[in-house]
Amino acid sequence: MPQFGVRQKDSATTTILIQGSINMSQFGHVSSAVMTHNNNFNLLNNKYKFQSPLSFSATISSTTLKKHSVSNFTPRTRLLKVSCVDYPRPDIDNTLPFLEAAYLSSFFSTASRPSKPLNVVIAGAGLAGLSTAKYLADAGHKPILLEARDVLGGKVAAWKDDDGDWYETGLHIFFGAYPNVQNLFGELGIDNRLQWKEHSMIFAMPNKPGEFSRFDFPEVLPAPLNGIWAILKNNEMLTWPEKVKFALGLLPAIIGGQAYVEAQDGLSVQDWMRKQGIPDRVTTEVFVAMSKSLNFINPDELSMQCVLIALNRFLQEKHGSKMAFLDGSPPERLCMPIVDHIQSLGGEVHLNSRVQKISLNKDQTVKSLLLTNGKVIEADAYVIAAPVDILKLLVPEEWREIPYFKKLDKLVGVPVINVHIWFDRKLKNTYDHLLFSRSSLLSVYADMSVTCKEYYDPNKSMLELVFAPAEEWISRSDSDIIDATMNELARLFPDEIAADQSKAKILKYHVVKTPRSVYKTIPDCEPCRPLQKSPIEGFYLAGDYTKQRYLASMEGAVLSGKLCAQAILQDHELLLSRRKNVLAEASVV
Repeated sequence: MPQFGVRQKDSATTTILIQGSINMSQFGHVSSAVMTHNNNFNLLNNKYKFQSPLSFSATISSTTLKKHSVSNFTPRTRLLKVSCVDYPRPDIDNTLPFLEAAYLSSFFSTASRPSKPLNVVIAGAGLAGLSTAKYLADAGHKPILLEARDVLGGKVAAWKDDDGDWYETGLHIFFGAYPNVQNLFGELGIDNRLQWKEHSMIFAMPNKPGEFSRFDFPEVLPAPLNGIWAILKNNEMLTWPEKVKFALGLLPAIIGGQAYVEAQDGLSVQDWMRKQGIPDRVTTEVFVAMSKSLNFINPDELSMQCVLIALNRFLQEKHGSKMAFLDGSPPERLCMPIVDHIQSLGGEVHLNSRVQKISLNKDQTVKSLLLTNGKVIEADAYVIAAPVDILKLLVPEEWREIPYFKKLDKLVGVPVINVHIWFDRKLKNTYDHLLFSRSSLLSVYADMSVTCKEYYDPNKSMLELVFAPAEEWISRSDSDIIDATMNELARLFPDEIAADQSKAKILKYHVVKTPRSVYKTIPDCEPCRPLQKSPIEGFYLAGDYTKQRYLASMEGAVLSGKLCAQAILQDHELLLSRRKNVLAEASVV
């Protein structure tokens, strides 16, 4: 089996110096540029499809459009000025969540070196599988990580097209309230790969096309005062009576703490709001956008527990809602450093290694994993770190009636579509930040040519947009999706984009469809989420759908991997005993 080897890129920060660049230590690096238009286009039509035999697939389409005449292009009457700002890393290292995550990391790095390291096979090289392998390697064991596809990252996978441009499975944001992710970056020495933005949440105004409303969190105030101030200062989205009713409705959650939050799992966001006497307009103005950004579904479907967990983190941690973009593609800038780390400690990572079947012993424990290439992998412990929908297809018939596995039936991945559109000009009605579209079809979006160093382009914008909810669109054609997206963008950029492309022209686009992404966090799902340690001796799970407090998120995936690795370490003696028994049986035979 060929081993996957990668070379980590130089992690030194690349500073883009353009016209008017100044360095302000208090505010970060600020750059301003006068942008021009590039009307040189190429003709290219490509279509790629990655299909899994286990019915988990991502379909990626790309199209570059023909050269357009510029006769109908009206020159701008003023220079276009776009600002790019990176802010210093927030002071999160001494917060309780960060220290708790650091303590869990130290459980592995300070563990006694095993005289007989465990061989642990992990299926799935998304963040959950990479995390599991990383922390097992830290503890002195040997992870063997198998990835079905030819790309790392799972739900953070990305691909490079023939022009050298990246397109991703999703628009990924790293929050200050992600303590295990932040620790992981620090442990790998790649903190400088996160581009932190100003502490704000920016919402489009549907009734005022082209305008935005901001929630700005002041640096001088501690949590939760900074969040309260941000809400009180915003008078464009909620009226004062609505703010008061919303605050009163939240009191039980603030007073009741975690026990209250968990008890709300049975209610949708919409039902909970109405039960608390909060006007429907609050849901429409704020929580439609929030629900779609959290789980790609609307408030009438999303469990209120999910929203309360997010609000709890954002309100109780000063920098919890502060956002950062990765400075390039996730496979190269995040996943590859983890692979380098794993391999440096003796672990293995193999691509194009898809699990076809879990083979069992007579006592129904795992005997081996059969791969689609015909290879058989045996180990001391086995971890499935694939999405829950793939796991359910792999579960052996003998296990299906066990409650631990039977409850998985209610956990179903939600469809999502990620859209990338390259335009022939630099759009001005945007920010160096994540933007909440508040449209019926789009969730969040960003101009990645501004927010991300590797995607930076001084002349043309590349919008990356999350198309959600996607249930009714996942089977539609790419052209239908692009047409619908352009109609929405015409409302967000009324002076710059028209649905018929009479204004900004599309140079090319990529559409990435994921029919089953993160698990759909609907009411009453929480009791169905499994612990990382299964009732089958030597068999474990990792993934954001497993039991951990950050639900379906990158933080949840990384934490699930740490908890899975911890469970394996705690079973070390048991697993060694199983190894002896297997060897004894083999010698008798």
